[in-house]
Order: sequence, then C-alpha cells, then structure tokens
Amino acid sequence: MAETADVIVVGAGPAGSATAFHLAQAGLEVVLLEKTAFPREKVCGDGLTPRAVKQLVAMGIDVSEEAGWLRNKGLRVIGGGHRLQLDWPELASYPDYGLVRRRDDFDEQLARAAQKAGARLYERCNVAGPVRDERTGRIVGVEAKLGAEKKPVTFTAPVVVAADGNSSRLSLAMDRHRDARRPMGVAVRTYFTTPRHDDDYLESWFELWDRREAKKRLLPGYGWIFGMGDGTSNVGLGVLNTSPSFQELDWREVLRTWCETLPPEWQFTPEHMTGPIRGAALPMAFNRKPHYARGLMLVGDSGGLVNPFNGEGIAYAMESGRIAAEVISQAQARQTPAQRELALRGYSKVLRDTYGGYYTLGRAFVQLIGNPTIMRVAAERGMGHPVLMRFLLKLLANLTDPTGGDAMDRVINGLTKVAPRA
Repeated sequence: MAETADVIVVGAGPAGSATAFHLAQAGLEVVLLEKTAFPREKVCGDGLTPRAVKQLVAMGIDVSEEAGWLRNKGLRVIGGGHRLQLDWPELASYPDYGLVRRRDDFDEQLARAAQKAGARLYERCNVAGPVRDERTGRIVGVEAKLGAEKKPVTFTAPVVVAADGNSSRLSLAMDRHRDARRPMGVAVRTYFTTPRHDDDYLESWFELWDRREAKKRLLPGYGWIFGMGDGTSNVGLGVLNTSPSFQELDWREVLRTWCETLPPEWQFTPEHMTGPIRGAALPMAFNRKPHYARGLMLVGDSGGLVNPFNGEGIAYAMESGRIAAEVISQAQARQTPAQRELALRGYSKVLRDTYGGYYTLGRAFVQLIGNPTIMRVAAERGMGHPVLMRFLLKLLANLTDPTGGDAMDRVINGLTKVAPRA
C-alpha cells in the first residue's frame, strides 16, 4: 500500500495536529500519522496558559465552559513563606484567562479539528523509519505499519514534519540528535480526588526538597496543583537537570514526599489517587537542531521547544506547528525545487527570531536556579514583592505585547532582542 501527499506529519499531539490543521486550511494535502488510537494518555500538567488559549482559538476550538473547559484566572505562587495570587495580564495579544483539560481528551480534540479541516488522519500507524532519496539522502517519505494487523504502508511527500515528541525516532533516523548542553527537565504527575478540584487558579509551589540526607537540598523546579473541575486535581512537579542530584533521584518518590507535606484535608494521599504516577522528559530551549534540513522539519518537543523558564510545552508546540505550516505553504507556491528549498530553510531562522533570544535568557535562568542558595534566596526575597512577581509572571510565561505594552513589556521585549538568538 502506498499513499502520496504534499506533507506528511508524524505524530498527532498538539504540535502535529496544529501543523496538519493549518496546512489543510491552506489547501495542502496532508497525512497525519498517530502511532496510538484516541483517546490516549500523555503526561502533562493539563494547565494551559493564555499563549496556548490563543492557538486554540485560532484553530476554531470551542473553549467555552459549556464545551467542557475549565477556565483559570491566573497563577497562585507559594514559597519562601509567602503566598501570592497573580492574575494573567490584560494584553492585546493574548486572552486574559487560561484553561484546564485532560490531555487524553485535549489531544483528540486537536486531531479531530485537523481531520475536519481536511487532513487525512491515520491512527494506529507506527512509523518505522524514513524513506530517503538514495542520491541526496533527503527524506521523501516514511515506512509505516498500519492497524492491528500491522499492514505495511509507504507514505511519500516532498516535506515530512517530525512531531513525534522528545524521543523523536524519526529525527534520530535522520541523524538529528539532542544537544546535551541544552537544559532538560522531567515532569511527573498523578490525579487525586479532592475538594480542591474546582480551583480557578493554577497553583505553583517553589519549594521541592531532596531529603535523602540529613541536610535537605532545595531542587530547581516547582510543584503544581491544577484543579480539573471533575472532582480531581492534577498534582505534579517539574525539575531541571541542573540539580546535582538529578540523575540519582526517584522523582515519583519526590512527588509522594511533597504530597505528604500538604494539608491532609486536600486528600493528596495514596488512597485518593485515581491513577499511577507517570513521568516524561521536557526537552527545552532548542535542544535538537537544525529544525529544518533535507526535507525534515521539527516541531514541538521533537525540536526541543519547551520553555526553559516554566516547562510549558503545549503553547510552543502549537505555535511552531502554525509557523511550520506557513513556511511550507509558502514554499509549495514557489516555481522551482531550489526556490522551494530556500523557503523551507527559512523555518529555522523564523524560530530563532521568534524564540532564540527568549530561550537564551531561559538557559541563563536555568543555570542560576540550579544553585540551591540562589533558588532559596530568590523564593524568600522575591516573593515578598508583588510588583516584581508580576514582572516575573510576564517573563516566565512569555506574556507581553510586542508593541504598545507597558514598561514591563518593554523591558522584557528589550532583553529578548539583545540576547543572542542561539
């Protein structure tokens, strides 16, 4: 069996579905290949910032409460003996609310939106590897096994998009490896039945401890509590690899230990757990490059687009998918193969221009908070200054107006412009 298309998208997570949606909207023939079947589980905090909400709206997703979305007003931060509630900023560029939705349902909504727009979605389609042009080494398609019977199928297209996550087997097969110098994180989470399920703020705790020795060590990361509105809360943590004990710790045990310190009436105890503790890697700050070469384009986690400041990945997955679709659509309209390739190579530059300076600042931030002393002092002293914390909310969540914003916006935008776009 063989199929041809204008573009092949491998992986139907937020990055792949957004890419396929915008490509289909532009009139291109696109196949979207998902190795599992919906609904399917993914490790995530389930909390969406206004950046992600903007992308959902752009895809025509109904984000109303009547459609099953739980809105949140902002972020509640706890640490250093302080507790501060910060509303999402009012901006021209982004809505002033976030959302919460389980990933198994969330991902399917995006994939169905892409399908409705005209993408051909294949579930239970396990991509085995690339098909290459023997002369140039360029990827011209993928080999896959389809359905429960594992029927061999070949998909061919001039452009292939890798949206297959952190491990990105397709990228590895095309000799695109991770840069170990770039930050990585780990996220672990579970669900509890709890009276806190309808909280209208996302909650972050800035004090996670390595308690294996007599002198406990503060870890570079945060714990979260996101009410799901259905009787449960998503409770988890994200930690950066700048911690000296990163490779040694049992992160599920760190989560259990942290939950034991929380008020018992919240019911974050084993008997109220509704599922196992699951974990996933967070590839950050362009940790796999180039983002385009030899016919293969990387979006979302496959290209290491997770925000190093806060571990957010969904917004950047969807944004990079939209950018990829715009570049590919423009390339398809060029007259010659050389002109199309020139346009496709512009994708990497667009990503650098859009995120490069901000991610450089994020890498510096990651190194700073990897020092437990700096992390502790920042939590104790910074949390006592609401104006500073509002500035940090804008910086960490990457929420500013590019033009016409306030003084905080101008400072943040200025910093990202002067920082190297690496």
